[in-house]
Amino acid sequence: MVYPHTSNWDFPVMLLVKWAIGIPVRFWAKDSLFRVPLLGRWLRHLGGVPVDRQSPQGAVGTMVSLMSEARAHDEICWLALAPEGTRRPSRGWRSGFYRVAVAAGVPVAVIGLDYSRKMVDISQFLNLTGQEEADYAQLAALLDGVTGRHAMLASPIRPLRPAADSNRESV
Repeated sequence: MVYPHTSNWDFPVMLLVKWAIGIPVRFWAKDSLFRVPLLGRWLRHLGGVPVDRQSPQGAVGTMVSLMSEARAHDEICWLALAPEGTRRPSRGWRSGFYRVAVAAGVPVAVIGLDYSRKMVDISQFLNLTGQEEADYAQLAALLDGVTGRHAMLASPIRPLRPAADSNRESV
């Protein structure tokens, strides 16, 4: 998971990182991007997987199945995503990355996209325990001091909870 996601520049930077380290990373992106004919084909070619952010079903289960299938064939399946789900600030992180990692039993690469130091840190990995509070505290400690391109747009490192007056977070 890549944090923070505060700029359109995050995608090209991480695409260059993907090419530099040479691993076949897949990534989730909002489905509307894939509706643009040439852009959609190009994103799929790069490893993009469209996600309908209004629908809570499908993406997590599909990715867990892909990871399980890869493991059965002694292959690696990498998924890169920004748990914030948007470049705008929100009350916390969407749960998709967490649910995939716990259900698939895979470690999370905690990637800090730090514009203040002009650095992408890919040195930390975390095995999630399923104890959400403790896991998020560890994620926050690992990402302490990481600054996005637009620091004021970074969301706090905590699970997104439904607002008291609505069932869904609008992001």
